[in-house]
Amino acid sequence: MSGRVDVAVIGGGLVGLATACRLLERRPDAKVVVLEKEQEVASHQSGRNSGVLHSGLYYAPRSWRALLCRQGKEQMEAFADEHAIAWRRAGKLVVAVEPDEIPRLRDLRARGEANGLRGLRELGAEELREIEPAVTGLAGLHVPETGVIDFRKVGRVLADEVRRRGGDVRLGAEVVDLAARDAARLVRLRGGEEFLVRGVVACAGLQSDRVAAMTEGRGDRRIVPFRGDYMRLRPAAASLVRGLVYPVPAPGLPFLGVHFTRRIDDEVWVGPNAVLSLAREGYGRMSVDLRDALDAVGFAGSWRLASRQLRVGAGEVWRDVWRPALARECRRYLPAVSEDDLEPASSGIRAQLLGADGSLVDDFVMQEGPGVLHVRNAPSPAATASLAIGAVLADRAAERFELG
Repeated sequence: MSGRVDVAVIGGGLVGLATACRLLERRPDAKVVVLEKEQEVASHQSGRNSGVLHSGLYYAPRSWRALLCRQGKEQMEAFADEHAIAWRRAGKLVVAVEPDEIPRLRDLRARGEANGLRGLRELGAEELREIEPAVTGLAGLHVPETGVIDFRKVGRVLADEVRRRGGDVRLGAEVVDLAARDAARLVRLRGGEEFLVRGVVACAGLQSDRVAAMTEGRGDRRIVPFRGDYMRLRPAAASLVRGLVYPVPAPGLPFLGVHFTRRIDDEVWVGPNAVLSLAREGYGRMSVDLRDALDAVGFAGSWRLASRQLRVGAGEVWRDVWRPALARECRRYLPAVSEDDLEPASSGIRAQLLGADGSLVDDFVMQEGPGVLHVRNAPSPAATASLAIGAVLADRAAERFELG
C-alpha cells in the first residue's frame, strides 16, 4: 500500500468503519483506507457489549451524546433493515427501589422528553409487573424505544460496505507513527510499511490518547480502562426478563450498576460491572499489561477519582469477585434470581477519558490538528450513534483535507 492515500481511518470499530463509509458516500472518488491492528473488525468496545440500541434517555440535552444518539439510532435501524440485520425494540424498564431514587426517576423522564424520546411512561409498583412480571420496585419509567442488535455483525457489514464503495479495510495494520510531511501525513505501520495521506481520522478507542500523542500530545487527560464482566441468566431463569431492566443511575457516574438485557439472541445478560483494568485489551480478571498498568496507576486522575468514589468502587470489586454479592444486588430488582442462576458470559473494557483532576469526561470529544482529526472520547452510546458520528467526522474530514 506504499504510495498516496486521501484519508486513512485508524481503527476498525464501528465509529471508524462508519466514518469511512460516510466519507465514501460523500466523496466516491476518494482513496480511503481503514487501518485495524486486530485480525477482525469490531474486536474491542464495538463487539464486546450487550448490543443495546440506546434511546438517548440519560444524556444532557443539546450534548453531542444526546443529539447523535437520537440521530444514530434512527440511522442504525434503517441500516439494519437495508442489510437484513436483525434488531428489535425490546423496551427498557428503569426501576426505582429506594425512595430517594423516585425524584431522580422523574428527572430522568424530563431529560428523556427534552431529548425527543417518545412514549415515556411513569409507572407505580403494581404497573411495573404489567411490563416485567418478575420485577419489584417502588416505581418505574418505561422507555419503549430502547432496542437490541448484534453490533459485531453491524461491524462486519460496514466493512463490506466500505470495500463495496471502493475503500480498503486493512487488518493486522497497526499504526506506530504519524509524522507531518509538508501538507500531508506520513503513516508508518508496525513492520515498516509507510505511505502518505492527505489526512488522518483517528478512531482508536482504547488507544486514542496514545494515537493522539503521535501528533498533538496527550495533554492532561488520559484513557483509563474499566473492565466490565457480564453474567448471564441460565435458561431456566431467563424467562424472568422480557426486555431490559435497569436501575436508576447514580448521580455523577457513567456506570449503570446491575442491569438485565434480553439480547437479540434471547440470552439475558446481567451487568456489566465496572472495575479498573490493568490491561486495556485484556479481558480476564487477572489480565495485566505492564505499560497499561503503569499508565493507569501512575496517572494522578485515577487516584483522585478513586478517592472520591471509594465506596462505589469497592462495591463494584466485591460484586466482581463474590457471586453471592452480585446475586443479592440482582434480587433488589428480580427477587427470584439465585446465585445458581448466574453464569459467566463475556467481558468488555470501556475506554473512559479521565481528567488529571479525576473528572470523568462525559461527552464525545473530537480534537482537530494539522492533517488529523482525533476522536478522543467516544463512550456509550457510541455504538448506537456510530453512523451519525461517522457523518460528522466525514464532513469535517472532507472540508479540512480538501477532498473536493
